Amino acid sequence: MNFVVSAAPHLRSKDSTTSIMRDVIIALLPTTFVGLYFFGYRAGILVAVSIISAVLAEYIWQRLAKKPVTIHDLSAAVTGLLLALNLPSTAPWWAAVIGSVTAIILVKQLFGGIGGNFLNPALTARAILVVSFGPLVSNFVSTNYSSSLGFMSVDALTVATPIVEPGSYSTMQLLFGNIPGCIGEVSKVAILLGFAYLLIRRVVKWNIPIIFVGTAVICGYLFSGLSANPLGYVLSGGLLFGAIFMATDYTTNPMTFLGEVIFAIGCGVIVAVIRQFSSNHEGVTYGILIMNIATPLIDKYIKPKVYGGKAHA
Repeated sequence: MNFVVSAAPHLRSKDSTTSIMRDVIIALLPTTFVGLYFFGYRAGILVAVSIISAVLAEYIWQRLAKKPVTIHDLSAAVTGLLLALNLPSTAPWWAAVIGSVTAIILVKQLFGGIGGNFLNPALTARAILVVSFGPLVSNFVSTNYSSSLGFMSVDALTVATPIVEPGSYSTMQLLFGNIPGCIGEVSKVAILLGFAYLLIRRVVKWNIPIIFVGTAVICGYLFSGLSANPLGYVLSGGLLFGAIFMATDYTTNPMTFLGEVIFAIGCGVIVAVIRQFSSNHEGVTYGILIMNIATPLIDKYIKPKVYGGKAHA
């Protein structure tokens, strides 16, 4: 009898990596299309460049390293798309290239490829871009309807996002996306449509997004002296997008239900602390990345009972 030994996690699923990634892409289409509608061709260029760069980076690396080429599993395309949706439409195209290459080679391939990385590749690349290039990848602009074709052109005026100036935008604007922000985070209705699709397809579970968002809202409400607007807190910034599409990454969150609960609570608390007590008005990227780092420790101490006996320490 032959035994196959591989690195953890060991999960049994009837779905292939390709089918899961295809579902993620489908779930991201509503918020992608809304972003293209509001931010126009610049957003389209960033999305295309980011995806192409990610796929090419994976292909070239695997060829040079004499490893099997796995771009057909769509994971690189998902990474490129997620990175683009985490950038403002004003970000230069070369930033998307640098970010995609960093995500694929530095974060993913150097740790063994898909399933081997301990940080979310797209979020890590975004954090590196923000630290390295600052305003170039963190300036947000308003949108003004100006095209007879129904697209939005980007106004050159940099404006504050809803999370910086709460109350500046109506609930309808926050829900449907006529606000400044990253390409993929502006329309909460589109994000929730994607979440519903992922739940129906059983690609993600409800616990991490719901507990993440709920914890952030409760802590934000308490930290602000009970003056925060809970609905505005949820609809502002990238909280929903991060909780649904980034925190649910299979590789970088814990393997047990209790571990996922701890992970989600940790993400929510960190986001609320950063939003309230630091000059960074968002915090979603760093909240998720910090808990990604904590995931191995959570898995170490939160273990299911061994079948037929007591769990070993």
